[in-house]
This record gives sequence, structure tokens and C-alpha cells, in this order.
Amino acid sequence: MKSIWIVDDDHSIRFVLEKALAREGLPVRCFSNTRDLLAALEEDSPQVLVSDIRMPGGSGLDLLAKVKERHPGLPVIIMTAYSDLDSAVSAFQGGAFEYLPKPFDLSRAVELIRRAQEESLREAAVEQESAAQVPEMLGQAPAMQDVFRAIGRLSQSNVTVLITGESGSGKELVARALHKHSPRAEGTFVAINTAAIPKDLLESELFGHERGAFTGAQATRRGRFEQAEGGTLFLDEIGDMPLDLQTRLLRVLSDGQYYRVGGHSPLRSNVRVIAATHQNLEERVRQGAFREDLFHRLNVIRLRLPPLRERREDVPVLARFFLQRSATELGVEPKRLSDAALASLCAFDFPGNVRQLENICHWLSVMAPSQQVEAKDLPQELLQGERAPDAVPGGESASVAASLNAAAGQAMPAFAGSTPALPSFGGGPDAWVAEMAREARRLLAAGETDVWDQLCRRFEASLIMTALDMTRGRRIEAAQKLGIGRNTITRKIQELGLDV
Repeated sequence: MKSIWIVDDDHSIRFVLEKALAREGLPVRCFSNTRDLLAALEEDSPQVLVSDIRMPGGSGLDLLAKVKERHPGLPVIIMTAYSDLDSAVSAFQGGAFEYLPKPFDLSRAVELIRRAQEESLREAAVEQESAAQVPEMLGQAPAMQDVFRAIGRLSQSNVTVLITGESGSGKELVARALHKHSPRAEGTFVAINTAAIPKDLLESELFGHERGAFTGAQATRRGRFEQAEGGTLFLDEIGDMPLDLQTRLLRVLSDGQYYRVGGHSPLRSNVRVIAATHQNLEERVRQGAFREDLFHRLNVIRLRLPPLRERREDVPVLARFFLQRSATELGVEPKRLSDAALASLCAFDFPGNVRQLENICHWLSVMAPSQQVEAKDLPQELLQGERAPDAVPGGESASVAASLNAAAGQAMPAFAGSTPALPSFGGGPDAWVAEMAREARRLLAAGETDVWDQLCRRFEASLIMTALDMTRGRRIEAAQKLGIGRNTITRKIQELGLDV
């Protein structure tokens, strides 16, 4: 077993910790300065490092940076005085596992070191399990294995594929995998969401245009078909394509020729088309909203991507992957899910599918108050077991009420990202006001007598935490951005009980 390393210029601190950890059966190695510890790192490494923040010859923060450069997964606990909270924030930003205020309770210190040791063991196990390369797609469920097998069977084919599945289920990932494992892998993969581009611009986006073809066309422009020449063109949300463009797309698929907008010379297309939709195209054909002949052209091979609720056994591995990736992006230690939190995740239906799970994991990486995520730390829509009334663009389901609840009841982690506590809604700048009104109506109908105080506290908490997140915990800068004074933000943090 690797030992716990302690570095502190105070002999009494080293002595007390060494004796306490020895009673717990934990091997300990002590250093009085950072120079000796760094020299020891050349030959060995600890399981956990406990370092004072201020020492002659080098600070704990400098040591933290050097240690993290060599051993990024090593849990480092920084010891600091109560008056050193700014340094504690810097320690978190540098990747510290936790900070230990002095004077500390010995039993709490041992418990914290125990947790760091468990994290180190878990990190080592994860590293052993992880492949050298991140997999393109994750899934152990039988339904996903069927998808993987289909991708394998199509690996030597250029046939047109139609991918169906709910929004957020990962249709573009399947399309990219089909391209990567096809004879066209050396060519370009070009994706376009036909529902996200206005009808007047979509034709030019797909086929390009000649100079002077319309007002503003000051130069010849290559369309997506030309950009994907020799490769793969992924047409997402094909069910929303306008009928007149469906006719042009059918012509390309039929004879391999098309014209730029305003052009007179035909262009040959050497492109594999993969289309995707969350809609029932057969029903769209019956409604007259989708051409039947185009449907049959696209529906050569159909792959159905199952929603996440049909492959719940994949939730744990996906959640761990997303938490790890979010932690890497934010520069913090990855959060881990308790058994109860994982059970709640697995029981949720995920109307936003894998994209919603990814957003929740990113939210937890920023908002969960401790390294281990408990069930009570999950977003409100999971705790309530139903989808929030409004969805954030991109598939994240979270109402303003849920965000305010979370902001008021949870502490901020290390300020290393910029995920806001208040989501932006597609319904315009006043959508959040309507959401708050609905939350007020709910509280009033439930007979609550302190609605004003509840909503004001939650709103203020969310504003302050969002500003602190954007400024990486710098209170003065956060106060300036909010237009309030330094003393005001300090007083509000205390009044609202925010653990920052």
C-alpha cells in the first residue's frame, strides 16, 4: 500500500497527524519542506498528499501545481488557516481534493484523508479499466449492441442509411461511426440540421450558389454536397425539410446531379447520404408533408436508435463517462454517484435522452456540494420524477424554479467553469418571469405563507452564485458585475447560507 505524505514546516502538526494515521493502520511519510518532497517524488509517489499552504522555501499552492503536473489524479489536501479562504479557493482551482482549516479536529482530518485515499484507489481502478482511447459510443444494453452490429455490417458499404430515434439519443454519433468505419473514412464528414436553417437559406446551404444568384450573393459559394464530395453528408431532422427541397434532394439521390442556386452547369455528386429524424416518416407521408418516393430512397437501411429509458443498464457507465469528461473540461476532480443517486438516475425516464443525462452530469460537476453526489443533490426534475415544464435549448430539461431551488439549497464547487445557475430559455427574455410566476402560483396554492421570502432568497442566491461562477469565486469582481457593493455580497452570502 502506498503511504500518505505530509509536508508541513510545523513539527507538531506532522507529529499529531502521523500518530493519528498510524493508529488507523495507514503508512505515513513526513517532510518538513517542499524541496525534500519533490526530490522524493522522483523515485516514489504517495496515495494522498497533505500539504500546508505556507512554508519557508515554497508554498503549498506552488507544490500543488508541480504535483498535479506529474500526477494529475493524485488527491491533494491543502491545510490552511481560517483567514486564508482566498487561498483555499485558489487551491480548489489548482485541483486540490479538499482543504483542511487550521486548527483542525483530528478525527475530521483522519476522515478526510480516508476519503481521499478511497478516491485515489477508485481513480486507479478507473484508469486500469479505461481503454487507451475513448470509445466512440457507449452501451452494453442489447438494443445498443444491435446498433453496433449493424454499424459493423455496414462498414464496407456505401448504402444510404436512415437513422430514427428521439431527440438527444445520439443519432449524429451513429452517423459519424458509419462514416468512420466506411470506405469513405478518408473523406469529409459534413453534418447539417435541416430544421435549424430557414427555408430561404437551406437550398443555398445544401447546393451552394453562384455569384449574383440573389441579393447578397457577392461570391460563388460551395454547398454542403460539394464540401462532402468523396465523403458523407449527414442530413439531420430530414422530416422537417420543405417539400420543394425534398424534390431537389430526390433528384440528387436519383441521378447524382444537382445545380447551384443560380447555376446552369450540372455538378456530379459523389456523396454518401445518411439521414436522421425523430419523426414518424410514414405518418408524414400519409399527411402529405413528406414525399413518398424520397422516403423510399432514404429508407434503404433503417437503424432505430433506442431511447435511454429502453437501455437503463447503460446509465451508470454513461454517467461516469460524462462526469469524468465534465471534470476534465472544468479542471476539477470528477464527482462520483452514491448508490441512491445512481438508482434515481436509472429510474428516470430521460425525455431528453443521452443529451439530457450529459447535461445533468455537467450540472452536477458544477453544482453538487461534495465529491460524492447524493440523491438529494440531483436536479429537481429527477427528484420529482417528471420532466420540467420548459426545456433548455439543446435538450436540457430544467425550469427556472428547479434552478432556483438548486441554487438556494446547494453549495458552489470550485469555480473552474462557466455554467450558469440560471438557464436561458427559448421563449424570449421574459420567459423566466413567467416561470417564476408559475412557481409563485404553485406555492400560494399550496398554502405557503412566506412565498415572498422564499422566491427572493432563491433568486438572490442564483444571481450571486452565477456571478461567482463566472468570476471563479472572486467576490469583489462578482459584486461589480452585479452592480452591488463588496459588503453587500458578503452579507448576502452569509444571510443566504451559501457555502462559497
